Amino acid sequence: MLRFLTAGESHGPALVTILDGLPAGLALTRDDIDRELARRQHGYGRGGRMKIEQDRVEILSGVRHGRTLGSPISMTIANRDWANWQKPMAIEPLDLDDDEAKRVTRPRPGHADLAGALKYAATDARDILERASARETTARVAVGAVCRKFLAAFEVAVASHTVSLGAVAGPEERETGWEAIVAAEGTPLRCADTEIERRMIEEIDRARKAGDSVGGSFQVVARGVPPGLGSHRHWDLRLNARLAAALCSIQSVKAISVGSGVASASAAGSEFHDEIFYDEARRRFHRKTNNAGGIEGGISNGEEIRVRVYVKPLSTLPRALHSVDLKSKEEFQAQVERTDVSAIAAAGVVGEAMTALVLAEAFLEKFGGDSMQEIARNHRGYLEQIRDY
Repeated sequence: MLRFLTAGESHGPALVTILDGLPAGLALTRDDIDRELARRQHGYGRGGRMKIEQDRVEILSGVRHGRTLGSPISMTIANRDWANWQKPMAIEPLDLDDDEAKRVTRPRPGHADLAGALKYAATDARDILERASARETTARVAVGAVCRKFLAAFEVAVASHTVSLGAVAGPEERETGWEAIVAAEGTPLRCADTEIERRMIEEIDRARKAGDSVGGSFQVVARGVPPGLGSHRHWDLRLNARLAAALCSIQSVKAISVGSGVASASAAGSEFHDEIFYDEARRRFHRKTNNAGGIEGGISNGEEIRVRVYVKPLSTLPRALHSVDLKSKEEFQAQVERTDVSAIAAAGVVGEAMTALVLAEAFLEKFGGDSMQEIARNHRGYLEQIRDY
């Protein structure tokens, strides 16, 4: 079983994560993880926090001489902004006024502030927002980077691209190919269509001038996934359900669609379902369409896994919305914290990380072993079984 935990607050000393269940013998370096952390920090529409942080991982355990040991991998990513928050986020009790403590008593609509304050009986919503912040996803990306490296050893690759931002989107019926998605890496919003990306940038600029934020959607694509990951046996083993849970756990994500999932509700079965063919030369079943998004019956079918993820506008707005003070119950404008106008490009990187985690876990369930050699042997045997089917 592959599992991970994260700990740490947005303005605390560091983010911490432990990944348990990865086999021994996987080649892994800090550069493999730092590369993904850097991708998360990029993207047009980001705010001032990304100018402060330069995320770098410190691997504390589970790796020796560039290879995993099979023991838990623990990692930390320091928060450089901690230098400015040592009093407000101090562990020991301090006698501070509201400004020094940076207390938050006017909850922001759309954030966890009020719901969390009610749940935990907090009169200062900073107790909630520090952990609810998307800064936590830095640790997830570190975990996802390790899982990506594991999947790559078996020629499974994961990528993402921005599909829509605000009112700007490409044609729903046009599916972006793998090569175009990979080629979009390094562009301002990682959108595969340069003209649509230009309009997205204009949308962000308009929102910034208005003191507003803007949502959007991205698609995660996994290529090279063998058929047979996940299971139809129980609800919590279905691969689409596991991806939905992982992706919807990302801050600001409100919905996902597997393949052409939304369109399926209004399509005829003869239009939607992917007809099956057999390639004699390659000895494999395949489909010429992929409306199912690579998953049928909760099981990967050998086609690309494609999941579209929908992100709401960010909750903190420079032009604050109406709120009520937690203590006095007086009406106020919500408190303003540092924020982005859009983090859609970063959200795609986090989506890749969570997808890689789910696929790595399902891969280990299918081909499990304690070492990379054992897993590789099991994987080869299964592929031969499929070819001889």
